[in-house]
Amino acid sequence: MARKSDPVSKTNAARLLDAAGIAYELVPYEVDESDLAAQHVAEQLGEDIEQVFKTLVLRGDRNGFFVCVIPGNFEVDLKVAAQISGNKNCEMLHVKELLPTTGYIRGGCSPIGMKKPFPTFIHESALLYDYIYVSAGIRGLQLKIAPQDLIAFVGADIYPL
Repeated sequence: MARKSDPVSKTNAARLLDAAGIAYELVPYEVDESDLAAQHVAEQLGEDIEQVFKTLVLRGDRNGFFVCVIPGNFEVDLKVAAQISGNKNCEMLHVKELLPTTGYIRGGCSPIGMKKPFPTFIHESALLYDYIYVSAGIRGLQLKIAPQDLIAFVGADIYPL
C-alpha cells in the first residue's frame, strides 16, 4: 500500500503513520450526517463490513479509559471488555466526553493519535485480513492499513471482543 501524497487530506493519524514509516492508504467516502454507522461506511467503500472496524472508547471502573477496535457489524460485549482491560465493570464513553478525552468526534474516532495513549484492544478477526479500515481521524476518511501494522503501532492487544 502506498501512502497518499496529497498533504491537504493528511490527518494527525496519517502524519503519525508517515513519521513511523508505516504503509497505509487514505480512502475517502461520502459522509451522511444522519447515518454515521459502520455499515454506511462499508457500503461507501464497497468493502465487507467485517473489514471496516469501528473505534470505541470505554471507561473502566478500575483502570480508566481504554479503546476497543471491533468489526463494524459487531457490538462490544461490556463484560468481556471489562475483563480484558482489568476492570470489573465498564461503560461506553458518552459522546459529549469523546472530543475532550480523545480529540476526535463520533464517526471520526481513530485508534491512532488520540490526545493520550490508552490501552487498546483489537478484535482477533482483524488478523484474518491483509488490510482493514479504521477511521483516519475525521468523518469521510478511512485508513486502509495492515492489521499487524496497526496493532504494533498502537501497542494493541488482540482479544475476542
